[in-house]
Amino acid sequence: MSAPRALLNDFIPFSNVDGPGNRFVLFLQGCNFDCTFCHNPYTISTCIDCEICIEPCPEDALSLDTDGSVTVDWGRCTRCDICVDVCPYDSTPLARQVTVDEIFSEIRAAAPFLSGITVSGGEATLQPGFVAALFAEIKTHPDTRHLTTFVDSNGSCSPETWDVLLPVMDGAMIDIKAFDDAIHVALTGVGNGRVLDSIRYLARRNRLHEVRLPLISGVNDADDLLTRTARWIASIDPALRVKVIGFRKHGVRAEYQDLAEPTADQMEHYEQVLSAAGVSEIVRV
Repeated sequence: MSAPRALLNDFIPFSNVDGPGNRFVLFLQGCNFDCTFCHNPYTISTCIDCEICIEPCPEDALSLDTDGSVTVDWGRCTRCDICVDVCPYDSTPLARQVTVDEIFSEIRAAAPFLSGITVSGGEATLQPGFVAALFAEIKTHPDTRHLTTFVDSNGSCSPETWDVLLPVMDGAMIDIKAFDDAIHVALTGVGNGRVLDSIRYLARRNRLHEVRLPLISGVNDADDLLTRTARWIASIDPALRVKVIGFRKHGVRAEYQDLAEPTADQMEHYEQVLSAAGVSEIVRV
């Protein structure tokens, strides 16, 4: 059997906003949602080798290979991201296939300074074989076994996918983009049934680190909706950590720039509504 590989957009060796402590974060390429408020929409699709990005590249780092695929000369590429800016398909030619060994060597070098690793996206659960193999290697090696292993996910996957990850995954951070299914479809293109199922499934197995509520002013922040959301979360575990994330326009596609950011007063109000409906641990960011 061949070793699992992943289509990787990029990684950052240190982050304090992608889970507890200081974390190495992988951003996998490809997502099964198409969120209007996505901050990194170039991770949604995989490259279709349309060639549109080749001519605008100022460093001549992109070319068409004999097999018809767009290839990158990493010796010339400066990561200026013009190729990302001109891509009409929410993708990038800079995503690359990587092996567990390649990524593990990067993690091992940074391990003395880390609390853990988070696999994000894109959507991490679309490549579960690679994630499980990487986490297993981290849990096994003496230089990295102290690291916690987390997934940052939209939660839209099957129990069978979680079963692949659970033996080596310490926690998951799952978004509820909207508890109302019609609003969820409008925001992401997909219903929220599997998301809510994943939250129940992970909570029963003590692998749910937190639920995240990304809130957009006037879209998914109505008091009655937040109240229903909080009551549902509290019915699963009233002590469950809930992170309220105020929408920010940075990185969002031009056609969705009219979405409104919540004010500081609105963020405080969200917390009050959620608390009154039974959620006890709330973090605002």
